[in-house]
Amino acid sequence: MGNSAQIQDPETIVKLSQPQHTRPADGADRKSVAPVICYPPETLQPVDLDALAALRANAHRTAEVVVPPRDAACLDVPAGAFFRILSVEGPQVGDLNLWSSADPSEHFYSGKTRALHGTHLSTGDRMWSRFPNLRPMTTITDDSLDWYGFDAFGGSVHDVIGTRCDPYTGRLLSGDDYHHCCHSNLTRAFAAHRGLSLTEAEPLVHDVLNVFMCTGFTRNTGQYFMKASPVRPGDYLEFMAEIDLTVGLSACPGGDCSASHSSDAASCHPLVIELWDPGEAARAAHQQPAPSAYDRSHGA
Repeated sequence: MGNSAQIQDPETIVKLSQPQHTRPADGADRKSVAPVICYPPETLQPVDLDALAALRANAHRTAEVVVPPRDAACLDVPAGAFFRILSVEGPQVGDLNLWSSADPSEHFYSGKTRALHGTHLSTGDRMWSRFPNLRPMTTITDDSLDWYGFDAFGGSVHDVIGTRCDPYTGRLLSGDDYHHCCHSNLTRAFAAHRGLSLTEAEPLVHDVLNVFMCTGFTRNTGQYFMKASPVRPGDYLEFMAEIDLTVGLSACPGGDCSASHSSDAASCHPLVIELWDPGEAARAAHQQPAPSAYDRSHGA
C-alpha cells in the first residue's frame, strides 16, 4: 500500500471534507455532553499482578521460535505458562493471533478486547476470545514499553484498532498482489502448524494485537495512523496463557511501520517468541477461565 502521507503537526491537521449542513442553534450544547464509558470494566475479575510476578520469577525458558522478517511462525503454549514476544535485531512490529489449541474456532476477539480495555493494551489487560466463549485467553504480565503512554499525536503502542495488512486491501488500493503481508503470513504459518490447507486455515486468521506498533487516530479527521515504533532490541511484551493456546506471530513487512507496509520497501527484522514454564505443578494449579455462562437462547 506504498508510502503514507506524513502528519507533521498534530495541531494543524486539515479536515478532509467540510460540513454540508449548518450547525443548529443547540449544536454546541449537543457536542458538550459528557461521554460515558460503554463497558465499565470494574466488575471484571481483577488481575493479581503480584501473584503472576511470583509465578514468572520461578519460570524457566523452555522453547523459542524465531519469526523471520516478512513471515510468521506459531508456538503452542500451555495454560498457566508465559510467553514473551521479543525484539532482537532492530525496530520491528508484529501481528499477533491467538487460537484455543483445543478448538481454533475460539480465537482472539480484538473488537471486544478494545471495548473492554481501550485502543492500546499493556500490563494487566487481557485478550478475550470470540463469541460464544468470551473469556480471557491471555493476561499481559509485563511490557517494557509501558513508559511510552500516549504521545502528542495521540499515538501509543500495542493497538487493537488496526486489522492486519492483507492482500485483499492491497489489491483494492494498488491493484497489485503481495503475498508476504501479515494476513497471508499467518495463514501459511497456521496451516503448516495445524496440518491444514490454506483454504481451511484462512477463515481462522483474525484481527490482531499489533505488538510494538505505534498508532492512533488523527484528531481532526479520525483517520488511523502509524508512526515509527519506539521498540528497540531487548524490548518485549509478555503474557500468561489463561487457556491452552496456539500463538501465531507475523513479523510485519512494514518493519517499524514508519512509512509503508504490504511491500518489500521497509527494513525488516526478526522477532522471537519465547516460552517460559513455571513448572507442571504451577500449571496444574492454574484455573482456566470458563466460557461465558450466557445460555445462548437469544430471547427465542
